[in-house]
Amino acid sequence: MKKFYKAFLILFTLQFSLQNLTFAMEDKDHFSLNSEAAILIDGTTGSILFHKESDRLMYPASITKIVTGIIAIEEGNLDDIVTVSKAARSIDGTRVYLLEGERVPLLKLVQGLLINSGNDAATAVAEYFDESEAQFAERMNEFVSETIGVKNTTFQNPHGLFDQKHQTTAYDMARITQYAMKNPLFRSIVSTKEMEWVGEGWETTLYNHNKLLWRYEGTTGVKNGFVDQSGYTLVASAKRGSSEWIAVTLKSDSSELAYSDMVNLFDYGFEHYETYSISVDATSFQSYKDRFVIPKTLVFTGTKDIDFKVEIDQSDGQIVVIDSAGQIIYKEKLVPIVQSLQKTTTTTDQVIKTESESYRTSIPKIIILAVTTLFTLLLIRKQWIKKKRRYLSND
Repeated sequence: MKKFYKAFLILFTLQFSLQNLTFAMEDKDHFSLNSEAAILIDGTTGSILFHKESDRLMYPASITKIVTGIIAIEEGNLDDIVTVSKAARSIDGTRVYLLEGERVPLLKLVQGLLINSGNDAATAVAEYFDESEAQFAERMNEFVSETIGVKNTTFQNPHGLFDQKHQTTAYDMARITQYAMKNPLFRSIVSTKEMEWVGEGWETTLYNHNKLLWRYEGTTGVKNGFVDQSGYTLVASAKRGSSEWIAVTLKSDSSELAYSDMVNLFDYGFEHYETYSISVDATSFQSYKDRFVIPKTLVFTGTKDIDFKVEIDQSDGQIVVIDSAGQIIYKEKLVPIVQSLQKTTTTTDQVIKTESESYRTSIPKIIILAVTTLFTLLLIRKQWIKKKRRYLSND
């Protein structure tokens, strides 16, 4: 069931990404950023609102833990108890001070790595799944490639400590985060400002390392990072009204400059763009209803306060949204009625065939059961007759 959900989710995300690809632009002239690479996307549609060197290979640092966290949530049993190893206890960098041999629920480890950026928690998660960081990194790479669909990311560990081959792009991290933020538990954890932590080696209050949760109105997540080679990295999301943006900044000179870049990106997005969800009046397309399946709702990204109309381009079978200047701002391929019926017929035929085969398979079983029952009844009758004869002879 999880695999089916993942397949549906990736197809859903790719659908919007492909439909809105022409919406992407590079808007460097609007403002400058300190970060060497950055991207701003619509978290709902996947439309790119701003990008700077978004396909350049970079070192991600602890934003790597976004992938570790979503894998643990989707593929693990969060109630499982994980025993902390010596390797996890000894890891460098930020920790939640786990002790060797300490037994910790998987969910608590996920909270520790996403809220407090615990490298020891990340290693413990990796070993829970695959016994080693290297093997878990293979799982991570397969997950982001096959489940999410990004192609320029290669992880070597679950926490983001520097490795020459541990690389990603701003674009890939935006898509990864878009996927992760569709999971309610992941969203809940990365939006948690503080959490009481009671462990064998540390009792404290964890405060989320993402300062935007306190500083920027509408922030919903997600993760920051730093190692010397990567500089300061940051992935964040913010929601206001119907719009939620996801932004990534890579290799900033300081934490404050990374946050400043993020605020500039979000301000730019909320000032200029909006996520639209409009109901389609099917009665306006009566002449097409016999040929195409008319969608009930269209979800797309557009500039703020635009006037638009919805039309059908029958030449290539698309429903299009056109602004007052006559520009197409959104288009969606329509499904022909014939194709839809064929799919329905095929599905129905498969169900009938399956039921028919099941029925045919069950017939021999029914016959065997009937014969066995009849034979048993005959034996009982025979035994009854013998007893009756003995009884009469005794009289």
